Amino acid sequence: MYGGMTSVMGLWNQVTRLPAGRKVFSVLFSQKAPYFATIRPGFVELRPNYAELRIPKRRRVHNHIGTVHVIAICNGLEAAMGALAEVTVPTHKRWIPKGMAVDYTAKATSDITCTAETDPEAWVGDDPDVPVRVRGVREDGTVVVEGVIRLWVTEKPDVATRARA
Repeated sequence: MYGGMTSVMGLWNQVTRLPAGRKVFSVLFSQKAPYFATIRPGFVELRPNYAELRIPKRRRVHNHIGTVHVIAICNGLEAAMGALAEVTVPTHKRWIPKGMAVDYTAKATSDITCTAETDPEAWVGDDPDVPVRVRGVREDGTVVVEGVIRLWVTEKPDVATRARA
């Protein structure tokens, strides 16, 4: 069973039925980590092992040459990864990012679609290292950033252990 189903996935399923549901979800998700709001992510799709959002190209996220700054794109990739992790992590486990390795492959001259994707089998077993493939793509289909965000996924401490800590 997926861990975030009742919270993030439940919220997605509930609000996306509304006329402006994706926008509402995007605003609410950005409240969880307020720095996500700086890029104005617009979630497009969310399901276990996959998340997709768009970052609008606007002056606030430009670099000195007028393209979308790669750190803004990385912020979008991390938001997509975080949403994916919340709806995918098994209920008895917890996650935290432990590293990001990305390549900048082209100028970001338009709105950027950020995706995060994992394989279902990455979440089972004893290996705590879960790779999340991430990609930022221009409107014309050109990949502008791609890489991997690595998660550290471990068992949640039981209630008795937490009480003693």
